[in-house]
Amino acid sequence: MQELTAQQKRVLDFIQSHQRSEGIVPTLREIARHFGFRSMTAAADHVRALRRKKVLAESDRRARSLKVISPLDAYRKQVVDVPVFGAIPAGYASEQQQEAIGCISMDVKTLGVRNRNRTFGLKVRGDSMIGKSILDGDMVVVEQGRTPQTGDVVAALIDNESTLKTYMTRHGKPFLRAENPKYPDLIPATELSIQGVMVALVRKTR
Repeated sequence: MQELTAQQKRVLDFIQSHQRSEGIVPTLREIARHFGFRSMTAAADHVRALRRKKVLAESDRRARSLKVISPLDAYRKQVVDVPVFGAIPAGYASEQQQEAIGCISMDVKTLGVRNRNRTFGLKVRGDSMIGKSILDGDMVVVEQGRTPQTGDVVAALIDNESTLKTYMTRHGKPFLRAENPKYPDLIPATELSIQGVMVALVRKTR
């Protein structure tokens, strides 16, 4: 956003104040009358300048169609609804069916998500990841398609059973590590498939 002149700032403040108090933006005539302009041309010039500087926009071609653009509007375009599937064990691996139970809205760009269409949430059940401050009842947001790095928290299928663990390698072979000493490492007997790498943690206040 370009810097506004003092008068442009006053005009913008008036438009915002009028919209808050009256529920609609002021007309050019009302802007001119408020500031003592001799004609509506001066008001129109200020409005055009504010539109050029991208702090005002026309939502349509009707009267009173101006819209004040919030600096946060550009960021809201990055907010997407991430589907939330059923619980994932943070304990012993178990068979799970993916069942959508809702969604959460998140700013995927701030989180560094590369593919928003392959991002989803899972509710955590169990205490095997408390060493990484992931608690029972938390929600993890994971992204599919990322290549896991050593130390990443992953949602995984190990021998066709799902679990949330830390991805590790030993002698070049991958395995899953719990972050709670009462749980053993999980070494695949036949197959280890990474369903997604954790990119965010969501916790409700209790």
